[in-house]
Amino acid sequence: MRFAFVSVFFETILGLIVALVLNAEFKGRGLVRAAILIPWAIPTIVSAKMWSWMLNDQFGIINDILLKLGLISQKIAWTANIETAMTAVLVVDIWKTTPFMALLILAGLQMVPRDIYEAAKIDGVHPVKVFFKVTLPLIRPALAVAVIFRMLDALRVFDLVYVLTPNSAATKTMSVISRENMIDFDNFAYGAAQSTLLFAIIAVFVSLYIWLGKVDLSGEGQK
Repeated sequence: MRFAFVSVFFETILGLIVALVLNAEFKGRGLVRAAILIPWAIPTIVSAKMWSWMLNDQFGIINDILLKLGLISQKIAWTANIETAMTAVLVVDIWKTTPFMALLILAGLQMVPRDIYEAAKIDGVHPVKVFFKVTLPLIRPALAVAVIFRMLDALRVFDLVYVLTPNSAATKTMSVISRENMIDFDNFAYGAAQSTLLFAIIAVFVSLYIWLGKVDLSGEGQK
């Protein structure tokens, strides 16, 4: 639950910021859009392995940079330390999945008529007010779909945690526990029950989110 809510929260905020930047007109926008998608395009297993090397306490580049900047006094085993393992997993997941959120939100921004912004500019409306009163309500369906998709993935996360922090009690998600029971301990009944429970939890969260937000998943707007 902690992983899902924290990761989706920061991915939504950062994805919204990135989408707003990419929606603006500037030179080289196409190149920037392509570059932003690289973390998301990399397979999760590859990303996890790459970051495990970078976060390694012996030869990792992250510790080397932080030591040179004077931010830490000694090397930290980011993925092995129970106090930093969850933070490491969250950072990697946010880095990888923020472009996905930005892409979905950008699609919603592209559907907003430009005439609205031109009229607001002529009337002298402050950009911040335009964002909260115009942009945010109009992209709400796209934002809701993006959050739902990411919440589904975050609640059933497995590969990133399994590769980056294997056998860590601090990052053991429900999918990891289910796999552990079925494969390592031969407790197929427990594993199957946990998988079914995970499905039920995901269904409840999605249903509540749709009901509270009153969002039409087809993207046609609010009910």
